[in-house]
Amino acid sequence: MIALPRLAARGIRTALERYRAGGADLPFGDPLPAHGVAMEGYFWRITDPVDGRVVIALIGVNRDARGGHWATLGLATHPAGTLAIAAAPDGWAAPDHLAVRSETEVGSFVADADRLEVDLGPGARLRISIDEAAPWPHRAFGGSSVFQSVPALNQYWHPWLLGGVVHGDAEVGDERWSLDGATVYGEKNWGKEGFPDAWWWGQTQGFAEREACVAFAGGQVHSGPLRTEVTALVVRLPDGQVVRLGNPGLSPVSARVTDDTWDLRGKSLSGWTIDVHATAPLRDAHVLPVPLPSERRNTAGAIEHLGGQLSVEVRHRGSVVWQGHSTLAGLEHGGLARAEAELRRRGVPAGATGAPPNGA
Repeated sequence: MIALPRLAARGIRTALERYRAGGADLPFGDPLPAHGVAMEGYFWRITDPVDGRVVIALIGVNRDARGGHWATLGLATHPAGTLAIAAAPDGWAAPDHLAVRSETEVGSFVADADRLEVDLGPGARLRISIDEAAPWPHRAFGGSSVFQSVPALNQYWHPWLLGGVVHGDAEVGDERWSLDGATVYGEKNWGKEGFPDAWWWGQTQGFAEREACVAFAGGQVHSGPLRTEVTALVVRLPDGQVVRLGNPGLSPVSARVTDDTWDLRGKSLSGWTIDVHATAPLRDAHVLPVPLPSERRNTAGAIEHLGGQLSVEVRHRGSVVWQGHSTLAGLEHGGLARAEAELRRRGVPAGATGAPPNGA
């Protein structure tokens, strides 16, 4: 008799593991552990408004066609304009908590919720710890909201860290930057092989109120016959309250995006309205890689600015709750064809996996 409950529990656990292996999480689930999909991407963005500096670090743990794992590694800075990227032959992401690692001859990347260590060679190193973290506060759903529970989507998105205090430094070219006291943002994105034809993204700190944070992500999501365009918009207000818009019908967000402008407006049935306007010249953008997991290689995929201008206004039932402006906005317009065209415009050889501003 005792074996029956154990078998039932094992069956439920197996069913949940299979469900999660499609990329989905049940309500109140934790999106941060690895799902086992083709790409598990982790991204950190450090903003130092005092010195006007930004450092981004990224890792994608990818599964190839044979089930082996490799990693996309990247480190970029503003205003120095440095960019280091690598396709590492091994990568690992923890299945039960946030932890990720790739340590090979082409570079190393080791991170968890409290620390980040990156070494992509001389002039491209980062070592920080994080205190006073401001984690995602909504327990039922992550950044993808109800879409979090739909299996087999091409992409999911979760901004798990909306602030924190950095301790550490970065080696940027022949300089060493102290990052003590800077703010930090962290997110995860994951999904099946391939990326949408186009996507847009932004993240900003560096406001007059250091607690404030803005993040958004949009594009086409699809799973089988389901296909729709969605933009999620998240604002952490200076008092710590987090507002998320982007649920179709309940809090839709409209987005008009070009290679150098991002205009978003979101409204909710509960009375919230958020307007975002951002700009950045195309010539100042990095061209960042995205992985082609099954092919074990990176390709140019995203035009990303590290120091754009962003203004935001948040209203509730018609009254202005907060207005902010930052000159250190991260802004992205993604798409494989778009990124390849930008590389050609800069005179970078076809097949390159990224380029710093102006192809420098």
